[in-house]
Amino acid sequence: MRLGLSTSLSGLKPREWAEKLQKAGCGSVVFPVDYTAPGELIEEYVREAAAHDLIIAEVGVWRNAIARDAEERRKNLEYSIGQLALADRIKACCCVNVAGSMGERWDGGYRENFTKEAFCEIVKMVKEVIDEVKPHNTYFTIEPMPWMIPDSPECYKKLMECVSRERFGVHMDIINMINCPGRYFFCEDFLESTFEILGSDIKSCHLKDIRLLDGYTFQLKECACGEGTFNIEKYVELADKYNKDMPMIIEHLSDDKAYFESLKYVRKRLGIK
Repeated sequence: MRLGLSTSLSGLKPREWAEKLQKAGCGSVVFPVDYTAPGELIEEYVREAAAHDLIIAEVGVWRNAIARDAEERRKNLEYSIGQLALADRIKACCCVNVAGSMGERWDGGYRENFTKEAFCEIVKMVKEVIDEVKPHNTYFTIEPMPWMIPDSPECYKKLMECVSRERFGVHMDIINMINCPGRYFFCEDFLESTFEILGSDIKSCHLKDIRLLDGYTFQLKECACGEGTFNIEKYVELADKYNKDMPMIIEHLSDDKAYFESLKYVRKRLGIK
């Protein structure tokens, strides 16, 4: 397992960036620039990551490539293709996006997200991105979400079967799939079944926590590691069974200070010196 942080540490030069992350105890990184960056800068980040034993875990897309608006969809699809090409060029573990929503908010929850039309659009989009790039060194992946496809390991497996591309892999954000009482209260069982179904195809993981709120009705809140009830140790144990160098990226914190504090906490909790 290689811990990493979902922050670009803006303002630092590539060597400073790599040194700071390595010194803090990171073993993996999210690539801090996109495919439009100057080639020389991209190569400098790649060199410094390698020199400091940092695996490039992810190149992110984070745009709605099945948007209802045709021009928005075209631009986001083009960006997805560019990011996957970058990920392949730098030999990142994966290029990751969410599947996209059928509503106004790019990552929002809508009834239409679970229609047959949405599923078909996602399959078509993933095929188009992979077929355009034809990657050899990386994988295109979709992050599970609580309110869009794929929202379960079974749904992800079905999506993989329908896409039917060797370079379509799994990005694991297990917290995003904990969206009901059964998965929350029996998360260890859910972890076991998820890794049994998808484990061999997982290329990178997100790491965070989750807790049940007191109010009605059933409400779950994503939170920083240690502020919830999630069994981080079990998550890491299962990931390590499939890849001893599995990236585990801590995400969704407010600033760099919070990221480094969370990294320190996780390392201590896992007994990493």
